[in-house]
Amino acid sequence: MSLTMLPFQFPGVPGVGCAFSTRGFGTVSLSGGDASSASRRASIPALLGVEAFAEVHQVHGVRTVFEPKAQNPHAVPCEQADGMATSRPGLALMIKTADCQPILVAHESGRFVMAVHAGWRGNRQEYPRLAVEEFCERYGLDPAELWAVRGPSLGPEASEFVNFAQEWGPEFLPWYDEARRTVDLWMLARHQLETAGLRPGRILGIDLCTFDNAELFFSYRRFRRFGVEDGRQGSFIWIRAE
Repeated sequence: MSLTMLPFQFPGVPGVGCAFSTRGFGTVSLSGGDASSASRRASIPALLGVEAFAEVHQVHGVRTVFEPKAQNPHAVPCEQADGMATSRPGLALMIKTADCQPILVAHESGRFVMAVHAGWRGNRQEYPRLAVEEFCERYGLDPAELWAVRGPSLGPEASEFVNFAQEWGPEFLPWYDEARRTVDLWMLARHQLETAGLRPGRILGIDLCTFDNAELFFSYRRFRRFGVEDGRQGSFIWIRAE
């Protein structure tokens, strides 16, 4: 695995692989005018040891695509959604983020995986919970048999919302720090996954804040505040081919 990727392994689920790209890999998005993006994206399958990858046009909604097709790395994805799930070995699901939470989910059998893009609007719509519920219904799974990991994303100290009352609502007050005007998105996502039926001990997190770690990750908020290079990192989950 390249040093430009952070590998992750679910305990006791050797048949599933996960990885999170860093700034060192470069942006995984075709937008932004990076001429090298296409060739970089084309290198992803070999880097991960998979046949291909799938992605969607993320729109901060609550739609999940099941059994997506492989993506042409030189083309922009057309299907609008914020999550994907598959039972196909060798197909990596890629979520693109630059502050939003990438949530990767695997069944303990290693036969079913899901990738979810959860920005604050996704959390506002309880997409992590909805995605897990739909995932379990589609494949006949028990949520207590799932594992989940939240990748690098906007940390609690950096998630400021100056218009909390208008953007969120009173039901989200338990995760709001009024003095700092921040929302703990990490704990909110954990709560939504627990509500969907995941066991607390199976909800894991990589506690690296994208805003605070400029040398490692792209950050949309940091780009808007300081003009630091814009881009998107990728989060990947796949079923290993036998």
